Amino acid sequence: MVLTGFRPRRLLVVVAVLFGVLATGIAPAAAHAALTGSDPAQGSVVAHAPEQVALTFSEGVAMGNDSLRVLDPHGKRVDRGKLRNLCSGSVVKYGAGLPPGLPNGTYTVAWQAISADSHPVSGAFTFSIGAPSKTSAAVPQQQVGGGLVGALYEIARYLAYAGFVLLVGGAAFVVACRPAAARVRSVQRLVVRGWALLTGATLAMLLLRTPYTGSGKLADVFDFGGLQQVVLSKPGAALLSRLLLLAAAALFVAVLFGTYARVHAPDAADAGEATDAEDAEDTAKRRKDLTFGLAVGGAVLAAGLATTWAIAEHASTGLQPAVAVPVDVLHLLAVAAWLGGLAALLVSLYWGPPVERTAVRRFSRVAFGSVLVLVATGTYQSWRQVGSWQALTDTSYGQLLLVKVGLVAVMVAVAGLSRRWTGRLTTAAEGTDGTEPTAAPADAQHAPDAEDAPAADAAGSAGPANPARVAQLARQQAAVTTARTKRIRDADPVRRGLRRSVLTEAAVAVLLLAVTTALTTTEPARTAEAVKTASADQSADANQPRVLNVPFDTGGADGKGTARLDLDPGRSGGGNELRLRIADPSGKARDVPQVAVSFTLGAKKLGPLPVALRHSGTGHWTASGVQLPVPGRWQLSLLVRTSDFDQVTETRNVTID
Repeated sequence: MVLTGFRPRRLLVVVAVLFGVLATGIAPAAAHAALTGSDPAQGSVVAHAPEQVALTFSEGVAMGNDSLRVLDPHGKRVDRGKLRNLCSGSVVKYGAGLPPGLPNGTYTVAWQAISADSHPVSGAFTFSIGAPSKTSAAVPQQQVGGGLVGALYEIARYLAYAGFVLLVGGAAFVVACRPAAARVRSVQRLVVRGWALLTGATLAMLLLRTPYTGSGKLADVFDFGGLQQVVLSKPGAALLSRLLLLAAAALFVAVLFGTYARVHAPDAADAGEATDAEDAEDTAKRRKDLTFGLAVGGAVLAAGLATTWAIAEHASTGLQPAVAVPVDVLHLLAVAAWLGGLAALLVSLYWGPPVERTAVRRFSRVAFGSVLVLVATGTYQSWRQVGSWQALTDTSYGQLLLVKVGLVAVMVAVAGLSRRWTGRLTTAAEGTDGTEPTAAPADAQHAPDAEDAPAADAAGSAGPANPARVAQLARQQAAVTTARTKRIRDADPVRRGLRRSVLTEAAVAVLLLAVTTALTTTEPARTAEAVKTASADQSADANQPRVLNVPFDTGGADGKGTARLDLDPGRSGGGNELRLRIADPSGKARDVPQVAVSFTLGAKKLGPLPVALRHSGTGHWTASGVQLPVPGRWQLSLLVRTSDFDQVTETRNVTID
């Protein structure tokens, strides 16, 4: 693959703008905890006022006393204002008590909560007491976590991921692949900007957390009372911990580009060779000890930063959280090592002295190991969050996951192309140790050029030096040296091909990071499927016929038996069908001289409403078009006569929607 006619900076800007467009379409974030049931059920009509309204969720949520509000038909809040924790075992359930004697009409339930993986979720539904009515209750049209605040929060979340990748991956590239890069300005800027980006994004998320999970008003970022509550929550504690770790990371970066860079400077090695062997050995030992210390300290900091995501998002909820959290940490570290190292290699190839072949090969091995870790951890996470093959195509999470897998496959293919270019790098222009002859003087752009030396000597011998003239000559000299270095570097077609393939890989990585961020704000497929199943079950339950088994005993000979009544679909109106079966104690259908059924709704003073039964077979009677005018808790009366003198009337209650 050969790319021509482009500028790397312009391409990266275009990719960044493309993600900006994608990111603005992410909000509001999809719910991760979902409402799977309620009592009373959504849209139901109950005969009497319930004692409470209860909500059941798919996973753990955080709710306060104002998180669940019940509004009467006039929009007035009628719940008692105190949340009840009704959780039992794996069932996540909360409720709010209602006062007795609520009048008939349609009531609105508005709720909002914070799911265990830090994402806000909200909703509203209605139920009716006695009969439906008009309602003027105002329900927020915008879901919590949406609007401008939601968009800003999601952008900050993406920038935080990007900063983590650049900081951790860039530092790992320097320590593990190319120590000489510690003195390359472009790599230094990349890592420092990654630290600044992660710090700024974390601060923004901390301040936006209050409006993001509450009012949705941007002005609430200055609500310090709300900020105090955020810090006490799990997501807030994770963000605060990340800031503390970033303070330690600042010291790590200072040592990396300070002491570590000086120890690995070419003049340090030359000084060691100019003295005796003992000094050279001390220099080598110092390099080794400092590299080991930075590697261990950096690994601890990187793992700590990754943990601040793992303990506050998907991995901390659902199946096997004790396994999922460390797996998620490994996944994030592998992403940073691959993508962040790729970014460091990219800026090294475009801005800086030529990169050594050994450094490229080291990164190739690191990237290959990272891909293996990503495959292993990603497979586990996919199983945990998706759960079935069908969910891959039927849910938003599964579809995004397929896009992510496709992008990873493209990146691996382009990485294979980069590996081929790496294999073509010759040693003709390299020293015997495999390093570039021009790579050692990382500050070569500041060194005097041999061709310009006579001019400098002439300027010096002409008389007292003019400071302005000296500065001008120095700038010209640096420009000439930089241009010559770039011309020599770009003349190598193999290295030019390597730069372009790495740039393509980095562009795909930007999109991959965008999809990964979108996945963190999308309801996991397993949860979505569970909610869909629960909704289907509720719908099926609502459409199930009302079934009553009524034992009876008329007191005479052969007076015992059981009556089974099926009222289908058991809804108010005139479309019900009643099926009655009379059986003896052994369960065999039998005829009786007389059966009669009627319905009474005492609350509305309706009834008794008799049902016209038609004998349809031995022990079977049916009636079509049974009229039950309004929903409510009806009383069913069943009269059974087994002889001229023996009969009994049994009553049962049945709820009609």
